[in-house]
Amino acid sequence: MHDSTKIIRSTLTRAVAGEPLHPGPVFAAPYHTPGDPADAQYSYARSHNPTWTALEKVIGQMESGQFAAGHAAAGKSYRASALVFASGMAACSSIFGAVLRPGDVAVLPANAYFAARVLMQDYFAKMGVVVRLAPTACDAQGDHLEGARLLWIETPSNPTMEVCDIAALCERAHRAGALVAVDNTTATALGQRPLALGADFSVASDTKSMTGHSDILLGHVATRDRELLQKIEEWRTLMGGVLGPMEAWLALRSIGTLPLRLERSCANAQRIAEYLAARTDVVESVLYPGLPAHPGHDVAARQMQYFGAVLSFNLADKAAAEAFFAKAKLITEATSFGGTCTCAERRARWGGDAVPEGFIRLSAGIEDIDDLLADIGQALDALPPAAVR
Repeated sequence: MHDSTKIIRSTLTRAVAGEPLHPGPVFAAPYHTPGDPADAQYSYARSHNPTWTALEKVIGQMESGQFAAGHAAAGKSYRASALVFASGMAACSSIFGAVLRPGDVAVLPANAYFAARVLMQDYFAKMGVVVRLAPTACDAQGDHLEGARLLWIETPSNPTMEVCDIAALCERAHRAGALVAVDNTTATALGQRPLALGADFSVASDTKSMTGHSDILLGHVATRDRELLQKIEEWRTLMGGVLGPMEAWLALRSIGTLPLRLERSCANAQRIAEYLAARTDVVESVLYPGLPAHPGHDVAARQMQYFGAVLSFNLADKAAAEAFFAKAKLITEATSFGGTCTCAERRARWGGDAVPEGFIRLSAGIEDIDDLLADIGQALDALPPAAVR
């Protein structure tokens, strides 16, 4: 079956006459567990919940597939397992906490998601983990792997949309004895399968495109390795970074529309990027891997099924960016992405990313593209003369 069919069917319950098509949320803290707890599938809700189980099966299936060309097991199928968390950062921290010990070396992108960098530098580094930073572009992290325990990849990077070769970096990392984790938030498991390219972990904030309605926090970690899965699960149980059953149920409901949402939002992002690239009168640069001029386009085309819903572009300065937002009617200013409505923000306002003051990250929604382009066009047309170079 094609991915879209598998995803939609995986969210349904087993067909039983008179039963609902979709499983309902199970609200419980303790469960009935007489006798030996090992004989009960569920005992206490910090460790497991039936609604999580249903969601984890769906995500695990999405992360499963066949090894990509160039892998030693190319063409062979593999099965992945997934664990869900209360947020994307809870999922990230589970890998850091389960894998790294004082004295271990972690190699991160210098332009990785800001919160992941802060967690590693301000907490794990102070506990004795050695942190090495290198750019995402040009596979620069591969030059810093000697003695490393963990290579952390983010491609496309957020918010600068840099791309690296997952398969090539995995090969180099494994030769050096390091595990590889890929932050796959921007692409989602439908848009890119890191495990098929050799990664040991695929991690994502499913708050974004995966669930796509801007109404829940959720993250997951997927792996092919049962031992690694057990370590992550133990970390989750001990740290308690768990989501409620209602959030898990909402995610199950939402994932069934992922194929339609992602196809539409990625198509919109491509058209918007092309339009912005043509507006050289006011737009200084556009960063989107779907553009042939993007330096990582060829790698992205090889390892991604979709180029993603997120793009970034530069206007002249802060004033130009704020004037753009003031005039745009169909762009919601928000600090997230992957939802059904088009959102954007001036990233420099947070201070955590090395980007210009006029740098805007935009997440294409699923509105009609003609309406979006018309609105973006009139907002750019209205920029004050001082913003026009």
